Amino acid sequence: MSDNNRMQKRIFHIVLVACAALLQNAVFAQDTVRYTGSTLSNVDYHHGQLNMAIGVHNIQAFRANREYPELAGGHNWTYNHAPMLAYWNKTFYLEFLSNPVGEHIPPGKTLMMTSKDGYHWSAPETIFPEYKVPDGFRKKDYPGVAKDLYAVMHQRIGFYTTKNKRLLALAYYGVALDAKDDPNDGNGIGRVVREVYTNGKYGPIYFIRNNASWDKFKSAFPFYTSSKDKGFVAACNELLGQPLMMQQWVEEADRNDPLIPLKRPIKAFSFYHLTDGRVVGLWKNALTSVSKDNGKTWVFNPLRAPGFVNSNAKIWGQKMPDGRYATVYNPSEFRWPLAVSTSDDGLNFKDLLLVNGEITTMRYGGNFKSYGPQYVRGIQEGDGDPGDGNMWVTYSMNKEDIWLASIPTPVIAEVREPINEVFAEMKAGTELRYWNLFSPLWASAQIENHAGKKALVLRDRDRFDYAKAERVIPAGKHLAVEFTIIPAQSDKGQLHIEFTDAKGQAAVRLVFDADSLLKTKAGYRYSGISKYEKDKQYTIKLELNTASRSYDVTVNGEKKGTKIFFAPVAEIARVTFRTGGVRRFPDADTATDQNFDQKDAGAADPEAVYRIESFKTQSF
Repeated sequence: MSDNNRMQKRIFHIVLVACAALLQNAVFAQDTVRYTGSTLSNVDYHHGQLNMAIGVHNIQAFRANREYPELAGGHNWTYNHAPMLAYWNKTFYLEFLSNPVGEHIPPGKTLMMTSKDGYHWSAPETIFPEYKVPDGFRKKDYPGVAKDLYAVMHQRIGFYTTKNKRLLALAYYGVALDAKDDPNDGNGIGRVVREVYTNGKYGPIYFIRNNASWDKFKSAFPFYTSSKDKGFVAACNELLGQPLMMQQWVEEADRNDPLIPLKRPIKAFSFYHLTDGRVVGLWKNALTSVSKDNGKTWVFNPLRAPGFVNSNAKIWGQKMPDGRYATVYNPSEFRWPLAVSTSDDGLNFKDLLLVNGEITTMRYGGNFKSYGPQYVRGIQEGDGDPGDGNMWVTYSMNKEDIWLASIPTPVIAEVREPINEVFAEMKAGTELRYWNLFSPLWASAQIENHAGKKALVLRDRDRFDYAKAERVIPAGKHLAVEFTIIPAQSDKGQLHIEFTDAKGQAAVRLVFDADSLLKTKAGYRYSGISKYEKDKQYTIKLELNTASRSYDVTVNGEKKGTKIFFAPVAEIARVTFRTGGVRRFPDADTATDQNFDQKDAGAADPEAVYRIESFKTQSF
């Protein structure tokens, strides 16, 4: 390379850097969403070493099962993703798309589940079925011809509630000619709609918008304007007249669709209104802009929100029930952990707290199946309010199972008062207000009655997952923790009880193990404390001292000696009850796509049950 060429290249690089700096300065100069906090997520941990948002309940609504579909509501497809949520007619509605094995591998369909409380869900019901693509269908500028091909589904908006309270369910039929083809490239079939009735049934399926490349005469469903229900037609027209709703269609729609205000095909739009009426828009990669006219135009071309860390996964933003604002997203280049950041004004987000720091074992491999809790969506403005003071969001785990999180507001991360909880004596519905739960369908964590006595019960028959209940406590260097627990067995299962700092680093671990021994982790090894029996009550007290890195253990009033922390921490800030061991797979170096299924992926283990009756703390 000549000196002249080197000089030109150097000048070009300097100009590029200068332009990037000017662009970033322009973003900072804008009245825009930004993260002003100092907390960042550590991707080497599934929980990111984040402090927890207190009282979050993670609830599994659907668990995929190929081998035993009767255990998954009769549904045996194992790619399940892109859930959407609404609350209407005193009912939660949860919609998600599904393929047999992997992303963009047809056929595809869309399923619906319902719940009255967000915790207990109906079996999935197909609301938009498999759709046959006419043989001979081609795409412009992409090789291949459809032959015995079915559509796949891809949608960014699942619901719309009209001004007169009709609920519409929506989905999109796209075409993937092969595993790498993009079904939302504007060359698909079109968007479908049907009404949800108050009796729980659904109206006929119609197309509400077709792609220009599609021959409407080949449609399997009529166009919505042919409906004899004038109210339904008016509802569809109302939807089509909402710029913020149309903006969510941009990826699948024609690239020049006149209904869509911002035609740049950036992905997974979500929005919320500020108190002054302006709209904040958010897209994948934490792109953002602001609109002063309800989405008709945007003040600036969407740019990455300063300070936000987010990759090619959805980010959700909303005004919370307490009047403040939240964004929920994966704050990393990976799809873990799931976190919440809060703001007083909807523009300046100042903290980063954990919503879900677990990654269930992926039981079934498949095309583009990413690890982690991802593609989060809440209840869109206008689509209902459960009225319980919680922010509800839904997400998929590993693009396989469907979950929800109930996040109490105001969002808090600290407890200062000593804890004295005897579950049998607490008011119904309040027992777990300050407990964080991870509750799979086959490994539940919930309040149950046994012989007329309430307890926090952890059950586990899931060989690939576990139940978990965590309690943030007043952080301290010298404190005592006491709890009463009844194991329903002594020959199977495990219960790990960990004492950790605020970032989840464990210093002490007790284990009710399957060999009838209560143990503690002592460096590399486990040391026995005592034998235990099934259905016997055990009151265990630990006095912990971080300065000496030691703890005294008492079981049913009998002293069991002084032990040493297996890892040093500055403070003890939370206690974890978990029906399984620590998991660290996957990590940042794990191969992107899992191409194998786990052995006996659909089978269950014999159930183990643990009843926690009380939990108390004391500071010294």
